[in-house]
Amino acid sequence: SAKIISTDYEGIGFAIPINTAKAVAEDIIKYGYVSGRPSIGIYGSLVSKDNYSYYKESDVYSFIYDYYYANNNAILEGFYIENDANAAAYGEYIAGAGKGAENFVAITLGTGVGGGVIIDGKIYTGSNYAGGELGHTVINMDGEYCTCGRNGCWEAYASATALIRQTKQAMIRYPNSIMWQMCKGDINSVSGLTAFDAMRNGDEAGRFVVDKYIHYVAVGISNVINIFQPDVVCIGGGVSKEGDTLIVPIKEFIEGENYARNNKKKTVVKTATLGNDAGIIGAAYLGELYET
Repeated sequence: SAKIISTDYEGIGFAIPINTAKAVAEDIIKYGYVSGRPSIGIYGSLVSKDNYSYYKESDVYSFIYDYYYANNNAILEGFYIENDANAAAYGEYIAGAGKGAENFVAITLGTGVGGGVIIDGKIYTGSNYAGGELGHTVINMDGEYCTCGRNGCWEAYASATALIRQTKQAMIRYPNSIMWQMCKGDINSVSGLTAFDAMRNGDEAGRFVVDKYIHYVAVGISNVINIFQPDVVCIGGGVSKEGDTLIVPIKEFIEGENYARNNKKKTVVKTATLGNDAGIIGAAYLGELYET
């Protein structure tokens, strides 16, 4: 099984073959990446060794090829590269909220809205390795601008970044909101928890933000369910730590929006369980996925 050498990591998770060049292994230990299985989980639109040539101009490819292969004579064969959201989804599928499911979708509410889709136990990536970008489905035509260049994307409404923007807008609209006190008068101190904490303290502005935000999240989750009808959808990211405060109203909304609401078998919606370890675990098992 994969072994986490250090929890002090950021951005890239590696799972390296046992027979990898010694110099590479020493670097892995030194920088605290993950060691164990012949796979790599990495941030970026990269999927497997089969698409190395497709992404040959990317910085990630150059990092792996030039540093680990050219400089250290490492064995490039047997390495797998995966989008971070897909790796996280596979981790939850293997050992977390999706364990035991056959069809599974993981949503991460963070800087953006990440999505990972597992169909029949395999990561769905589409015909060009770019499938599963669920955060860039539109929920409001001609709505808020999204960093992808479109308008009205789910990510522009349901990400933690969007929640912070919505909170700031409400604070400006409601100058007497307790949220100003919570931020000590500094609007730039707003976090994704500010509105939720204010709501729990009886603040109407906070409740307005939370209700609207949960509605946005639920609309997107309903779309995901109606497209895939998976066994399980899990929600991860910092906002998911709100637990039932987030999940219960989402379930209530979905009940009326699910196309298969009269079906005996319905998608289960739950919070993710693995936290930041999801992507690392998913990355560690890519070799097993692609070599079986």
